[in-house]
Amino acid sequence: MKQNSLNLVLFLLFNLSVIAQSYAPKAGAEGSTAIHRDSENFIAWATRVTVVRGPQNITNPTGDMATVGVPENAQGRSNGQIVSLGDGGSAILTFQNAISNTSGFDFAVFENSFSDTFLELAFVEVSSDGVNYFRFPSHSQTQTDTQVGGFGSVDPTYINNLAGKYRASYGTPFNLDDIQDHALLNKNAITHIKIIDVIGTIDPTYATYDSYGNIVNDPYATPFGSSGFDLDAVGVLKAATLSVETTNKNVLELYPNPASSHFSVPQSGTVSIYSVSGRLVHKQIVSNTAVLVDINQLMPGVYLVKLSNKTGVYTQRLIKK
Repeated sequence: MKQNSLNLVLFLLFNLSVIAQSYAPKAGAEGSTAIHRDSENFIAWATRVTVVRGPQNITNPTGDMATVGVPENAQGRSNGQIVSLGDGGSAILTFQNAISNTSGFDFAVFENSFSDTFLELAFVEVSSDGVNYFRFPSHSQTQTDTQVGGFGSVDPTYINNLAGKYRASYGTPFNLDDIQDHALLNKNAITHIKIIDVIGTIDPTYATYDSYGNIVNDPYATPFGSSGFDLDAVGVLKAATLSVETTNKNVLELYPNPASSHFSVPQSGTVSIYSVSGRLVHKQIVSNTAVLVDINQLMPGVYLVKLSNKTGVYTQRLIKK
């Protein structure tokens, strides 16, 4: 009986260790999802970047901010020129063309790690309107009993859907299918990508958490100018062929917009209108394009209009006057 119990314990420990290393390995290893910056699969790069710096040490939020690099360093192709975000800092990147969700990975984020294990991580969020952002479901299986030091190591097989998983010159790819569908997100017209530094401390007062409620443990503290995530670039693997403005116009043109009482849509189908909080506020079947959608009952503000029919689902923002 004792031997059987011991065997069971060993079996469970073995399987737990396997489960705890369940994600793709370092760049160059078999099964890695890392994509080199010279890959022909990249068809576009960010054209504009805005940055909100975080402090060099989150425990002193009014102290020195991260200073290395300028936002423009993260524009264009990955080249090793970076902008440091600092603890909890963020960057928003936009593109000439909207990013489209098709099969496989859709874009990749580049950091400048000097090794396969010195991994400074970041959360990634996307938006199709520049207002409402949706985060990739992230997972960190790194232990949280001991703090990873400022120049410590993180095993990439413990990391999923966090930017910075791979060393310099190799992008961490993201698949828009991983984000749940939402009325306020058009996955076929992603216009903004937000990168948010993972602070890395295991101190619950300042810690950041993955989608499973785990503290994300990465190199901390880093009290110098290059503190936090060092953003190099974001490369697009798949993109819409039309500009953002043209894509929105052709996908669902609302007329007039802004509107005060009624508007028309260019196709028949079911029109659903959502508030900015995602609540359905109006639904109407449009049998032909001559039928107007009645919005007299809506309060002035910004709404999301979704048109569903046999050809697909189309969305556009509506301003109610």
